[in-house]
Amino acid sequence: MAYEVEAPKYVRLAQVIQQRIEDGTYPPGTRVPSENQLVQAFGMSRPTVVRALELLKRDGWLESRQGYGTIVRGRPTVVEHKDRRGSEALARDESQTPGRLVEVGQVPVPARIASVLGLPKRAKVLVRRFLVVEDGEPVELVSSYFPAGLVDGTELGSVEPLSGGTRAHLEARKKVRFDHVTERVSARLPEPGEAELLELSDGLPVLSVLVVACDAAGQALQVSDVLLPADRQELEDTYRLN
Repeated sequence: MAYEVEAPKYVRLAQVIQQRIEDGTYPPGTRVPSENQLVQAFGMSRPTVVRALELLKRDGWLESRQGYGTIVRGRPTVVEHKDRRGSEALARDESQTPGRLVEVGQVPVPARIASVLGLPKRAKVLVRRFLVVEDGEPVELVSSYFPAGLVDGTELGSVEPLSGGTRAHLEARKKVRFDHVTERVSARLPEPGEAELLELSDGLPVLSVLVVACDAAGQALQVSDVLLPADRQELEDTYRLN
């Protein structure tokens, strides 16, 4: 059984504030609500609010101005150009990536994938599961799911490594166009087969990045579950200095 762990409260609050900056609720140059207002509005403790604001300042969304409060800076350039796991999953050339295909075939759609693809339970989808290896050690397990109707006329069902990445392949063969990607990050305990492939010790969690790639109409074309061993991740961030 898989257990998903919600992000900490301060991270979830930071995500809400960031969304409000992006949708124009908090325009650049304006003040965000005070700590007291945020505490009352979201029912969270002051330390949680403070941590959320500090996270947004660190990432360049907000800045403090003496005597004026916390100001919205807008979308940071470093965030716009930051590398994403989703882009890597779509563009990865299996034929050039150290590792191996561990599964290709039709499978019953997992529940969390079905809801994203808009498929009923027990529907079949194609899965390509690729294990990435670096210096002889497994570092990433990528399970990519495709609706059955999108597979015909492609090489996605081939047991040979795919050249050029799934995005380029689908755009060329099916004349679809990938428009945007959503990533959902969670932590959970791996399934036995996942733990074996990633060579994980008992009880060691994984980070799961659920990558949903859609066309301009919002229709999901590919969903990839990227699993990363929690003990082998080194998180790196770039941010502005005030």
